[in-house]
Amino acid sequence: MSAQPQPQPQPGWLGRMGAGLTRIGERLNARRAEAEADAEAEAGAVPGAGVLASGAPDTGIDHVPAPPSYAPAVAARPDPVAAVPWGMRVAAEAGWRLLVLAGTLWVLMRIISAVQLVVLAFVAALLVTAMLQPTVARLKRIGLPRGLATAVTAILGFVIMGLVGWFVVWQVMENIDNLSDRLKDGIEETKRWLLNSPFHVTEDQINDIAKNLSDAVGTNTEAITSAGLQGVTVMVEVLTGILLAMFSTLFLLYDGKRIWEWSLKLVPAQARPGVAGAGPRAWRTLTAYVRGTVIVALIDAIFIGLGIYFLDVPMAVPLAVFIFLFAFIPLVGAVMSGALAVVVALVTQGVFTALMVLVVVLAVQQIEGHVLQPFILGRAVRVHPLAVVLAVAAGGLVAGIGGAVVAVPLVAVTNTVVGYLRAYSMEAAMRAAPEPEGAAGVEVAPVAPAASSSPEH
Repeated sequence: MSAQPQPQPQPGWLGRMGAGLTRIGERLNARRAEAEADAEAEAGAVPGAGVLASGAPDTGIDHVPAPPSYAPAVAARPDPVAAVPWGMRVAAEAGWRLLVLAGTLWVLMRIISAVQLVVLAFVAALLVTAMLQPTVARLKRIGLPRGLATAVTAILGFVIMGLVGWFVVWQVMENIDNLSDRLKDGIEETKRWLLNSPFHVTEDQINDIAKNLSDAVGTNTEAITSAGLQGVTVMVEVLTGILLAMFSTLFLLYDGKRIWEWSLKLVPAQARPGVAGAGPRAWRTLTAYVRGTVIVALIDAIFIGLGIYFLDVPMAVPLAVFIFLFAFIPLVGAVMSGALAVVVALVTQGVFTALMVLVVVLAVQQIEGHVLQPFILGRAVRVHPLAVVLAVAAGGLVAGIGGAVVAVPLVAVTNTVVGYLRAYSMEAAMRAAPEPEGAAGVEVAPVAPAASSSPEH
């Protein structure tokens, strides 16, 4: 077996060069490790680590090289929520909630307009019930059963209302011929006054006006006929509403307490105590409003009726009844009924009598506004005149005369309910707050005891 050849010794310069390359490689590896450690430390301290400096997502590269020292410092992008100003965020939060409330109100109004007849009938039943319930309570106190007291009160109330309506119609039919004759005389007198007035009105102009009116009536005969047919439909709806209101009044008088207790079950449990306390207060406000309005309307009708009766204006009693009914429409009703009385006096008795009727109407209405309403209605249903005007206008636009009638009591009841719920929530918050301790507790405890600050239930 032959011996293996021995390796030849390498030259000295080649060994020295290899050792130098090895040391250079070790230094490069050390510097690379230091750079990687620095980059990882910076990536852990800056939000959004794992995202490249250009904004592109991480593609799996082990490490992102740090920017050079001469590169400008770039701040991290803030959270979008923090970038939006506080006022704009509050406006946006309030805006979408207002949109939700507006949408809910719009849907509610559409539903009410679809069943407008039922809603107005039920509201009318509430008003009549508020007027008749004290009589039921008095009859029950003297010993009558609840059913008999309800029946007696409802029958008497409906009979009185029916007799008032029949009396008005009867008086109008009895005086229609006399009123027609006086109307013709008044037109002739007005014609003579215009001819002799300083306005230089000629008889031909008056005849042209009369001819134009006659032509307008002749050309709109079809429209008048269709309006008459619509009037028949309106009468049917009115009769239906009256029947609904009568039945609703009967049930509310007889079983109103149990209906209210059942309605409370529809309210969430957390809000039920507050609503249960607000309900009786709202009912007292409604009762005070209806009673006060009836008394004020009756006084207006009596005094204005006596005034136009002594001034020899025809149909004084029907006009007084109209004044009584129109008094249930705040502000607008008084103007309309007073204008009707003045117009009838002007056409039938002349300018002087019309001026005297106007004086009587204005005097009674001033006494009503400054003496009767504050004294009779009191603070229970005090509503600002601007709220009354806006409520009557809105109610008239939504539901006509019926809406104008129920607008003010609705505002008065809403004012009472909101005020009570606000006070109730503040008191509940005070009860839930922790009791003060130490010297503060000694000072606060005698000032506001819990028993004296709680509302009646």
